Amino acid sequence: MASDILTNRIRPSSFSGEIRSNLIPAFYFYTGALLSSRGRVQDGLEWLEAGAVLEEDGLFSSGFLVGYIERRNGTLLRPAEIFSDPRHFIHFAGVPAMKKARDRFIHQCGHSLPSFAGSPFRFMDIGCGDGGLTVSLLEHLQETGKVDCIGEVLLIDPSPAMARLASSTVQSAFPDTRVDVANMRVEDFTRSLDRHYDVAISSLAYHHMPSEEKQVQLCLLKPWIDHFVLFELDANNDTPECRSPELALSLYQSYGRIIDFVFSHDAPVDVAVGCVDSFLMAELVSLLTEPRGVRTDYHMLKTQWTDLFRSSLGQEFTIRSDTSCYSDDHVSLFTLHYGREGQK
Repeated sequence: MASDILTNRIRPSSFSGEIRSNLIPAFYFYTGALLSSRGRVQDGLEWLEAGAVLEEDGLFSSGFLVGYIERRNGTLLRPAEIFSDPRHFIHFAGVPAMKKARDRFIHQCGHSLPSFAGSPFRFMDIGCGDGGLTVSLLEHLQETGKVDCIGEVLLIDPSPAMARLASSTVQSAFPDTRVDVANMRVEDFTRSLDRHYDVAISSLAYHHMPSEEKQVQLCLLKPWIDHFVLFELDANNDTPECRSPELALSLYQSYGRIIDFVFSHDAPVDVAVGCVDSFLMAELVSLLTEPRGVRTDYHMLKTQWTDLFRSSLGQEFTIRSDTSCYSDDHVSLFTLHYGREGQK
């Protein structure tokens, strides 16, 4: 149907194809994004605007994409840099659904991680953001008696602004701890690892590479860690190809819901819009317009993650936690914890 629309320049008002009623808004989103990604932005906007009229129940993806294109002067282009302003990430982390999920993640880590008391604890955060999650998790592990002396914290993040803020945040919370910062992508860092860490976590960061690169990176990381704890979005955004209906439907649900969370949470307008445009829309536009190997994001389904961990970490690591952090009808966040066999 989309091919016919592109070829014959069919407008929403004259479209007569049969679409299941609950998928009509998603189809309009797919068609509008497809047209826009092929340079026919005005045609795409007509489909997106028609789809926005039909949206409800916290899924307003077409409406959000219309707003973004208008703010970008009628183009479907992603910004060159994300999180140049740390306020955008701080707003995102404070959204009630996200805060609830992060609190749940910390609680789950307190249950599933073993005790490291009696020796200096070495910790790695891959995609550390502003460092707030690192501080909250380490404080919780200390409060529960799992950790006493924190010997070293390694923070990895490609954003210079976020890396600087994280370093300051963690060092202020733990002034006697060695805090190292790697201001780069994890893909560029892993091969230089030369020290062992008790725990590595990654919160909404390890999805920035396709599954085949994730496997390479996990294999490189494996010798240097005893535990890996993942906090991620459960979404089918890795293997589907660019401009496929399968990918568009996944994006329609997950990003539409999360962007609604961001706009619904109280903040100055420029902060909320900046959070959406320089972060979530930057990812969404990349997924809508760029092929695998070029685009910036590759969220996977939880079942795909468990298969990846089994193949990458092998029998040396076993699963310690597989739990939901947040879930509704349209979006889900989860935790997976794998630990080295023989570690309590």
